[in-house]
Amino acid sequence: MKLGPDIARIGALLGDPARANMLTALVGGQALTAGELAREAGITASTASSHLGKLTDDGLLVRVRQSRSVYYALASEEVAALLETLMGLATRAGHLRTRPGPKEPALRRARVCYDHLAGELAVAMLDNLLARGVIEDRGGALSLGPDTGFLRAFGVEPEGLPRGRRPVCKACLDWSERRSHLAGSLGAAMLTRIYELGWARRGKGTRLVTFSAPGLAAFEAAFGPESGSVRPARPPSSGPGPAMSNLAE
Repeated sequence: MKLGPDIARIGALLGDPARANMLTALVGGQALTAGELAREAGITASTASSHLGKLTDDGLLVRVRQSRSVYYALASEEVAALLETLMGLATRAGHLRTRPGPKEPALRRARVCYDHLAGELAVAMLDNLLARGVIEDRGGALSLGPDTGFLRAFGVEPEGLPRGRRPVCKACLDWSERRSHLAGSLGAAMLTRIYELGWARRGKGTRLVTFSAPGLAAFEAAFGPESGSVRPARPPSSGPGPAMSNLAE
């Protein structure tokens, strides 16, 4: 008998197409009912109930009760990161489920991964924060750098970030970019601040994060390769000029 973690048990849970579809439907951090997850998986309600019981009992999902309704959500950011990594592996191996439509390029551009930003823009943001020294990479382990002025000017208070079992900074492998984006409590706070500034919004019932034209200009000025010193962030105005100079000289 071999000792150690039983990855075969997790693999068996993920290996069923219905369960895989239900799990990936929850990667955006939302909670869904059993009926909604059954529709995502294309199975009956009774079959979905059996699958959800296994996923909950083995720690991949949690039940969330609200009033008389029961919702299901991913148990942790760690589960979301595992699913995101598996999506990248499936993409590289050529195991794709083709769904024609305009949303695929947009999802690769910007989407939600659990509660933080993912996609091309998220990878660019992490690159920028590393280049500035706001975040330090020590052998793949991310941590806050000593200078927190950039974050304060952006509107994120480092002292207010939750600290506990969840790390403040964490690298999460992006399935579409095949590089890391920022997760952890800081990653969640950055996406929340982007919403607060009015730069972007999340589409209802989807992982897609859509930036307005001035919001995208402000984001690129703040986190693009040519961005400079930070100014206090402001919501995008109706004209393109101020929005582009919100965060960069």
